[in-house]
Amino acid sequence: MNYFQKNKKNIIIGVIATLLIAALVALWLQKKVIHSADDIVGVVYPSTLKVGDTLLFEDKTQFAKTKRWNFGDGTTTDKSSGIHFYNKPGYYQVTLIIDNKYSKSFPVMVSARTIPKPADSTKMRTVIDAQTQAMQFENVQFRAISDARQFTWKFGETGNIDSKDKMAIYSYKKPGDYVVTLYTDESAEPILHQIKILPAYDALKEEVTVEDAYAKIDNDFKYHLQQIANGNSFNMHYNYLLRTYLCNNENTVVKVNDSKVNNFYMYCAGLQFDKNNVIQTVKVNFDDAQNCVTKVDINQSK
Repeated sequence: MNYFQKNKKNIIIGVIATLLIAALVALWLQKKVIHSADDIVGVVYPSTLKVGDTLLFEDKTQFAKTKRWNFGDGTTTDKSSGIHFYNKPGYYQVTLIIDNKYSKSFPVMVSARTIPKPADSTKMRTVIDAQTQAMQFENVQFRAISDARQFTWKFGETGNIDSKDKMAIYSYKKPGDYVVTLYTDESAEPILHQIKILPAYDALKEEVTVEDAYAKIDNDFKYHLQQIANGNSFNMHYNYLLRTYLCNNENTVVKVNDSKVNNFYMYCAGLQFDKNNVIQTVKVNFDDAQNCVTKVDINQSK
C-alpha cells in the first residue's frame, strides 16, 4: 500500500481545511481591503430644493484617505461636510469621490423660485429679495426678482456702484442702517430696500469681569442657537457663531444634555430641521490661548 492510500483520509481533510481557510481569507479581504461604491457612507439632504436654499452634505466613509465632492455646477470641495447653494434651477448629480477610485452619486432637483405676478399687469414689477437684518462682516445675498435685463446695485455703504448682477453678495464693514438702491432698465425709478447691520460682538471692547465676560459669551451663543431653532436665518446665525467664537472650525465638539456628542455643523443642521427645541443653557470652553471655543455644552428640551 502506497503513501497516498495509507494517508488518504488525512490528505482529504487537509485539502478541505486549506480550501476553507482560503475562502475565509478571501472573504476577509473582500470586507476589509476590497471596497466598492456600496461601502461609501455619504448623505445629501434635501434631494429637492429651490434656488438659494441650503443643501447639506456629509461623508462618514471609514476607509477614505481622500475625498472630493462635485456638486455638478462646476464647484467642488474636499470638506467632509458642509453646505452648498445652487444659483440656477436644474437637475444636478452630486458626486462623492473617495480615494480618486470609488464614487457615489446623489440626484438633486433644484427648482426656480416662483413669484406670482400682479393680477392687474402681465409684467412683473421688480422687487428686492433680501433679509432686513444681518451681522457686520456677514455675506448678505441680494436678489432681484424681475423681468429686467440690466441691474445696478448700490448697497449704501460706499456710495459707489457695487454690482451689476441680478443676484449679488455684499458684506458690510460697519454696523448701521442702510438703504439698498437697485436701478433697472425697466423703470426710471429705483427700487429701495432697508437693512439693519448689527455690530459683531467683541468682548474685549467692554470693561467687564472675567465671569461676566464668559456669561455674556454663553448668553450670546445661546441666543443665536435659539434663533436657528426658531427657524430664523440659518446662514446669518450659524456663520456669526462660526466666525466669532469657533475660529471657523465646523467640527468643534458639541455635547447635548450631558450625553449626545456631535460636531457643530451637524448639530446646527439638525437644529434647523428639528425645530421647536428650547435652548436652556450653553457653556463654552476655550483653548489655552482663550482665542477659540473648542467645546460647547448644551442643555435643551422640547
